[in-house]
Amino acid sequence: MKIVMTHPLSQAGMDVLETSGAQLYVANSAQPETYLDQLRDADAFIIRVGLCPAEIIAQCPNLKVIGRTGVGYDNVDVAFATSRGIPVVFTPGANNRSVAEHAVACMFALAKNLPEADAQLRQGNWKIRDVQKAFELQGKKVGIIGVGAIGKIVAELCQALGMDTAGFSHSRNRAKVEAAGCQYYEDMEQLLRDCDIITIHNPLTPETQDMISAKQLAMMKKTALLINTSRGPIVNEKDLADALNQDLIAGAAVDVYSEEPAVLDNPVFSAKNLICTPHSAALTREGTGRMGAWCAEGCLAICRGERWENVVDKSVYQHERFSGKES
Repeated sequence: MKIVMTHPLSQAGMDVLETSGAQLYVANSAQPETYLDQLRDADAFIIRVGLCPAEIIAQCPNLKVIGRTGVGYDNVDVAFATSRGIPVVFTPGANNRSVAEHAVACMFALAKNLPEADAQLRQGNWKIRDVQKAFELQGKKVGIIGVGAIGKIVAELCQALGMDTAGFSHSRNRAKVEAAGCQYYEDMEQLLRDCDIITIHNPLTPETQDMISAKQLAMMKKTALLINTSRGPIVNEKDLADALNQDLIAGAAVDVYSEEPAVLDNPVFSAKNLICTPHSAALTREGTGRMGAWCAEGCLAICRGERWENVVDKSVYQHERFSGKES
């Protein structure tokens, strides 16, 4: 069994693979077209960073599974892989707590004006303490767009701080939103108008791309904060930078970008009152360990001819490759 990886997994993930006895090739590259010679006879391709389009998959006749260390899979052509009977393993739940805590940490950092205070003090500006930008989170209303597994944890953390929580669900799942202890909003735009903080926890889909742009940002309170730890293209980056530079909203934090690795001419890097992190919300020691181990276990199981529960599109098991296999 041969497994090709764009980059090494966590130590927990590498331990799983090495114990299996599989032949491992670590490319340390997000460009699979540069190591197609290795991919052509691979049984599994595990992607941490980079793209896996149809034209790459089509050139890998031995490929049995594609692995993604995380919950996002927009960098893999899942439909094409499924059509060829190749399951795409992912790791939902592995980093839920990590991302939720990161989102709340960004709320604290912005509410307490920590980045500006730190930068100004290092330049000798003691009087930055008098700008009166800091505020308390208790009693503020946070709007959670996407009250799934991560959004639910965000709600729990915010409620523990004495914050009011509200939620919007694209699937209009009122029961799930209210089960998380959130006030249900049928209308996302009304949520934007009412809340002091907006935090986004949606996958990237055609419906959510550019979901927050100039129109939506103009609806928010001038004192509001926006947190995006989901996917970069969900928020229009130029519109966000303009809104911050024109004081239409008070601050923002982004962990994700329309192009990754992020390029420095991205407009968010010239925006004021913005915290940027390098798509690292999920990358705690605990979350990374779980992602690596779960992805490795799933890929190995499928290479052995087994069915693994956490695949993006379970209809792949209807392919002739899996005929006669037990579910």
